[in-house]
Amino acid sequence: RTWFGTKGSVVQIHSPRPFRRPMKATHLLIEGVVQGVGFRFFAERAGRRLGVRGYVRNLPDGRVEVVAAAAPGVVSLFVEEMRRGPRGARVQSVMRSEIDLADEPMGFEVRA
Repeated sequence: RTWFGTKGSVVQIHSPRPFRRPMKATHLLIEGVVQGVGFRFFAERAGRRLGVRGYVRNLPDGRVEVVAAAAPGVVSLFVEEMRRGPRGARVQSVMRSEIDLADEPMGFEVRA
């Protein structure tokens, strides 16, 4: 950037590249009857409606994994919806933790 100081002097300021911090996100592991009941698509709709970025996927052990990044109040609303789940689901537990994401997700997606 170039700034013009007093009496016509020119000052150039060079700032280093900004340090990019990892994005904070909420990681959920959801247990119960959560596969084969439309849970991933339920989570995708809720995430897109609330403006949450991240993903949902089935795990081989029968749980569903969700990563959600948004403002804290929005994440709380999203987590409450995940606790309820879709009509056919029976959520037994939701384990929640905070994680750092190296890459910022662009939207909310279903992963295989």
